[in-house]
Amino acid sequence: MRLLIHGATSLLPPSTGFKEWDKVDIGLSDAFIDFVRSPSELCMDSDGTVLDGTGLIVLPGIVDLHGDAFERQIQPRPETVFSHDIALADTDRQLVANGITTACHGVTFSWEGGLRGREAALAMLRQVVHRHKNFHADHRVHLRFENHHVDGLDDALDWIAQGWIAFVAFNDHLPSIMRKAKKPEKLSAYAERARCDATTFVERMQAAHARSAEVEGVVRRLAAACRQRGIPMASHDDETRADRERYHALEATVSEFPRSSEALAAARDFGSRIVMGAPNVLLGGSHCGSLSATETVRTGMCDILTSDYYYPSLLHAPFRLAYKEDACSLADAWKLVSQHPAETLGLRDRGRIAQGYRADLLLVEAQPGGDVRLVATIAAGKLAYCAEPHRLTTNRLVPLAA
Repeated sequence: MRLLIHGATSLLPPSTGFKEWDKVDIGLSDAFIDFVRSPSELCMDSDGTVLDGTGLIVLPGIVDLHGDAFERQIQPRPETVFSHDIALADTDRQLVANGITTACHGVTFSWEGGLRGREAALAMLRQVVHRHKNFHADHRVHLRFENHHVDGLDDALDWIAQGWIAFVAFNDHLPSIMRKAKKPEKLSAYAERARCDATTFVERMQAAHARSAEVEGVVRRLAAACRQRGIPMASHDDETRADRERYHALEATVSEFPRSSEALAAARDFGSRIVMGAPNVLLGGSHCGSLSATETVRTGMCDILTSDYYYPSLLHAPFRLAYKEDACSLADAWKLVSQHPAETLGLRDRGRIAQGYRADLLLVEAQPGGDVRLVATIAAGKLAYCAEPHRLTTNRLVPLAA
């Protein structure tokens, strides 16, 4: 046994035979949970170390289905671009320091180019696929495919065939970009992100729009490839029932950030998994005028919360929902950031604390008023982050055999 978490109150499934919240010892062997049992006395041994969990809560590691904050590490200012190896190494540290042990990076592949163009997408894919052993968290790719990127279809199909894509979302931001780009300041911002001048950006935008008749075929071919490979799919920013119905027919079973009550109701009617943003919870509402994530949770209409553009939100949102908003219990809120997204990605080895599951665990201190502080992150059985190293016993203690 490599590591024992001793005496912490843990969120446990019924299969363990314990209460939902119970004080236990959790033994980790390699990357997996070896046992969950009642706290025992400790004895000297040569095969393990102990992390004292006294006064702390143990939770399953966070699974982030959609996070694109990594873009700020690559292009923190409009005219600055840093290499993906540096950016992803820093992102990995941010992830585990915020309790995220599985990250599905929202890589936008768009006709825009630049930060969201082909070379940027390839650079990100290469980091995730070929340098995964360098990371603490489990990094995966959520391909956010812009429907009007007709010329990008062959690349997307190739990446899917290579097994590089874990999740696909269909995005259609062209109409809103065309509308917003009429304002000079917005056009300038889009051009900076695309790493081109305003005239070139307008040309790219018009070229994408000119191929609108091809979009339906592109979406169908991409969806067919996902179905063949068993890759889960989502629609993004559904506005109407027809939007959700169209993607449901393609077996895109996830509705990501529905923007209206009509689209939200349609998603529930079709049995879709509904995704909302955790920043929405912390801000008390949507920053762009969409639905309230807190209210969708309160009414049982939200299945998953994602970091969207702010990694810390996933750790804090469940505690806010449970203790400040009284929207649901902490156990149910935590399923939104761990068990449910893991299930949606087909990752049956994580999202719960039980024997045989992947050892992705968080130790947190719940503070008065519903605030929370992360004390330690364990990713695949390894201590990836620790704010209180004095809790780690280095004289190799393990539990006394029952």
